Amino acid sequence: MSVYIPVDLQRRVRARFSNRCAYCQTPENLSVAIFEFEHITPRSTGGKTEFENLCTSCPTCNRYKADSTTASDPGTHEDVALFHPHQQEWSDHFNWSDDTTTIIGLTPVGRATIAALRMNRAQMIRLRRMWHAMGEHPPNVE
Repeated sequence: MSVYIPVDLQRRVRARFSNRCAYCQTPENLSVAIFEFEHITPRSTGGKTEFENLCTSCPTCNRYKADSTTASDPGTHEDVALFHPHQQEWSDHFNWSDDTTTIIGLTPVGRATIAALRMNRAQMIRLRRMWHAMGEHPPNVE
């Protein structure tokens, strides 16, 4: 069930995340999909429709995340919280491989988020390779 998000709030969220997926960093303008407003803490678990709980997400990351807030870290097999795009810095938990096609998890949070959201699917790696050749990748993550 979708929820109404005021246009001004949508603009603020888009600006905050530079029209990129807050998780895999895919720029919306390189995608054929319209990005979604994702509730970081799902509404089903009490998350509110407010700036601090919304991010832009590509449809694939949003579908894989669904109502999850935790996932298993492939390195330790312990459940950890997923990356929270407002409370954590992307570069503290993730980095790009040398060829910029693969997202590397630097922390348990990063590794668990990559695995749960399947951020390194073969299709994404192929797209990142093409975007890199076009000079459009990697995005400037602050």
